[in-house]
Amino acid sequence: MAGRITRADIDAIRSRTDIAEIVGQYVTLKSAGIGSLKGLCPFHDERTPSFHVRPQLGYYHCFGCGEGGDVFTFLQKMEHVTFAEAVEQLAGRIGYQLHYEDGGPDREAQGQRARILEANEAARHWFAAQMGTSEARPAREELLRRHFGSDAAARFGVGYAPRGWNGLRDHLRGRGFSDDELVAAGLASHGRRGAYDRFRGRLVWPIVDVTGRTIGFGARRLYEDDEGPKYLNTPETAVYHKARVLYGLDLAKRAIARSRQVVVVEGYTDVMACHMAGVETAVATCGTAFGPGHIEVIRRILGDDASRPAEVIFTFDPDAAGQKAALRAFAEERRFVAQTYIAIAPDGLDPSDLRQERGDQAVRSMVEAKTPLFEFAMRQVVSRFDLDTVEGRVQALRQAAPIVADIRDQALRPGYTRVLAGLVGVDPAEATRAVTQAGRRPREDALADRSAPRARHVVPSDGRPAGTGPAAAAASSLASPGDATPTPAPQPPVRLADLPAGSPQARREVQVVQVLLQVPDLPPAELRERVEQLPVNEPRLREVLRALYAVPRYQEARDRLERVSEALPEPLRPLAAELGVADLPVTTGDEARAWATEVLTRYVIDRLDQRIRELLGRLSRGARVAPPEQVRGVQRMLVDLERERRALRETIS
Repeated sequence: MAGRITRADIDAIRSRTDIAEIVGQYVTLKSAGIGSLKGLCPFHDERTPSFHVRPQLGYYHCFGCGEGGDVFTFLQKMEHVTFAEAVEQLAGRIGYQLHYEDGGPDREAQGQRARILEANEAARHWFAAQMGTSEARPAREELLRRHFGSDAAARFGVGYAPRGWNGLRDHLRGRGFSDDELVAAGLASHGRRGAYDRFRGRLVWPIVDVTGRTIGFGARRLYEDDEGPKYLNTPETAVYHKARVLYGLDLAKRAIARSRQVVVVEGYTDVMACHMAGVETAVATCGTAFGPGHIEVIRRILGDDASRPAEVIFTFDPDAAGQKAALRAFAEERRFVAQTYIAIAPDGLDPSDLRQERGDQAVRSMVEAKTPLFEFAMRQVVSRFDLDTVEGRVQALRQAAPIVADIRDQALRPGYTRVLAGLVGVDPAEATRAVTQAGRRPREDALADRSAPRARHVVPSDGRPAGTGPAAAAASSLASPGDATPTPAPQPPVRLADLPAGSPQARREVQVVQVLLQVPDLPPAELRERVEQLPVNEPRLREVLRALYAVPRYQEARDRLERVSEALPEPLRPLAAELGVADLPVTTGDEARAWATEVLTRYVIDRLDQRIRELLGRLSRGARVAPPEQVRGVQRMLVDLERERRALRETIS
């Protein structure tokens, strides 16, 4: 396993990477004043730009949705990659050699993965080029039969593998790849006469990961004399792991993140049909059943947490295999925080056939007419029993009641309890008792097993463990209130708009922090040092400044905003981000220097005024009883303060 990337390398890459250049690949940025750029936020829909980038600080922040961070955070969110992957991508972009703690990655394995990716990319272009040959006519006709023209083929990179045994092998040999490398990539197989092409006489779909790398292929049989399987996929390789691969994710990832919805279909042409029909959140597994690895990938892209509602919609064929797949998906449903649904096309059509026969609107309508997955599971369970007998009804009620008891939205349970009573053919009161009893049973089991160690799991919004059956899933949430120490409620994030701004002094404190975070090098050093000695009334701003002053030579540190954020508690990080990127009311360097100097100067004057008022009050209260020496001392302090105040006023008049 690779070690961690060293902090020195992370800092070096951050300092050498222009965040404006990276963000500019996704967002059109325009100047918004000194050292600031502005554009439409890529993380939420908006008409008025509220997304700000500060290249000098290497930071971005959206005042609309609150998203913010450095260049690594931005790449993570846009490309849906891990932090290490984001660092490695940017390192490769600038040609920087990374160093790892604890040994780092296996260089030989890393080199092999790179060669596999290079071979796959070359194969992708070769397959696409073959689509224009006369031999590929059956492939083009197959796509046209399904109402996919050349534009769709180009959009999804669909290619053709010729019927010969060594067309791709010879092409890639000419590009410098060895037979062993082609076999390692899953593009060729070893035979008695050497390596030969794995994909022959087939339509070929490239499988691309979220970072845009071609990691494998899926291929459909075209000719009747082909004795191979209808669909043939890349075998397990160093870069292709089918349990975590979703076809179409590279095209769907942004729509998924934006709409908070993912549609899971069963085949390559189903993904194409959905996207061409306007359902751009569709993805498909590749030659394997939907499982925990796919869920992990989807949750990362979906941003699957309790803060915003999200949907996972499964489409399965209505046949026995499709129903079995749906129930397998339901068994894993607890791994999601998002609401899960099932969408079934009329007349047993899959999305590709549905689009072919009834058009794009039919595909969109199928997705819109989704049914909660728990309702589908309940009906499937009930359908297994002979409801004409008392025994059958009792068993059906007993088996389906835990599903209703486990519905996360408690407001839905009474309604679905009545639905269950109607399906089984029992009195609603009897169904209610069964559901109530099913909800209690896990609690009794949990109380009996409180001392057992708990496995690590993904915790959905209702706090229950993931990957368990519907009845067992409720166990941990039904434990006695005295079983564990209550977890403190999370503190809400603090935003700039939450700070008091009713007085000039309060507004000045905000401006002071903005100057020290954004442009601390502009005002004179002695003035800045003078301000650092003065108190700040607003406690949250005081925390931000304390974290800033802890950064060595913060006025020169490009990563000061990141270091401040790291030192602050989670609720205060949005406030620091907004203070660090908010627009300054100036547009040029000279104006910015004058403005920053005036802000700090007026803040010092405010504090001098406050001190003068305090001393005058003390003098008026104690002049009659205080010793003459003490009175004269206060009077001298007043003279000195007034002289300093007058001098400062002259500098900004």
